[in-house]
Amino acid sequence: MKTFKNVCIVSLILVIVSCSNDNEQVMPPVGNDTEQVIPSVGNDNEQVVPPGNLAPPFAGTIFLDPDIITDSDKTTFVRLSYAGQATRTMFDRRVDDWITVTPFLFNSTYDDDLSIEIQVNPEFQNSDAAEIEALKFAEVIGRLPTALRIDVETVWIHKGTEPFGGGNNNLLIHTGQATLYEIDGILEETFVHEASHTSLDAKHATSSGWVAAQVSDGNFISTYASDNPSGEDISESFLLYMAIRYRSDRINQSLKDKILETIPNRIMYFDGQNFNMYPIE
Repeated sequence: MKTFKNVCIVSLILVIVSCSNDNEQVMPPVGNDTEQVIPSVGNDNEQVVPPGNLAPPFAGTIFLDPDIITDSDKTTFVRLSYAGQATRTMFDRRVDDWITVTPFLFNSTYDDDLSIEIQVNPEFQNSDAAEIEALKFAEVIGRLPTALRIDVETVWIHKGTEPFGGGNNNLLIHTGQATLYEIDGILEETFVHEASHTSLDAKHATSSGWVAAQVSDGNFISTYASDNPSGEDISESFLLYMAIRYRSDRINQSLKDKILETIPNRIMYFDGQNFNMYPIE
C-alpha cells in the first residue's frame, strides 16, 4: 500500500497545483498561474458560485488518501505498439505554450476497447527510452475507470517538473512531477483528477443538474474547487465520490463523514449518471 511522505513534499505539490484562473479552458495560463486544465480554444464558461459562506473542509482532494487507487489494482491496459515518429502539436508547461515536434508515437490499447496515442517528446532521445515512459503511464492510466478514459485520445509526455493537465481529449504528463506524485503515493489519484477534466467537464461542469447540486450542497469539497467552481469542482469531487462509493474500505471514517456531510447532492448527481466504472467495480 502507498504511504504519505513528509509534509514538505505535500506542501510543495499543493502549491504547484492549487493556483488557477477563471479562463482555464480558453487560453494558456497568464502570469504565475499554473492551471491543471490544458489550454484550448473556445468560449468562456460562466462561473457559477453557489450561495453560502461555509469554508471548504480541504485545500485540495488528490492529497487526502493515497490508496483510493494503488499500483496493485487491476489495469485494463493490454499492449503497447510503437508507431514511429511523426509531427504533432503538444502543450508544454515548461514554455507555457504549444510546441510542434516529432515525438515517438505509441498506440496503447485497453481491454474495454479503448485506445490512446501516447506521444513522447523526442527529448527522450530514442524509441527505447520513450517506450519505458509510455509503458509506465499506459499501465497506470489503465487503472482509471472507463468513464474517465472514454474521451482520452492522446497522452503527451515531457520531461520537467510541471503540473499534469487534462482537457483537449488529452492527458499531459511531465515526468519530474510524476516522480513527486509517486513519492507521495498520489500518481493514480492525480490521473483521476486530470481525466475528469478530459472526460467529464464538458458534459457536466456547467449542466443544470450539477449547478443545482452545487447550490443544494451550499459548499465545496475543497478551496481549489471553490475558487474555480466551473473549472475544478467536478475533478475535485469525483475522486472522493469514487472513494465513497467504490473504495470506502480504504478511507477512514472521518473522511467518509466529511465527504457525505459536504457534497451529498453532488454524490447523488454522480450516482444518477450510470458511469462505466470498470475496472474499479
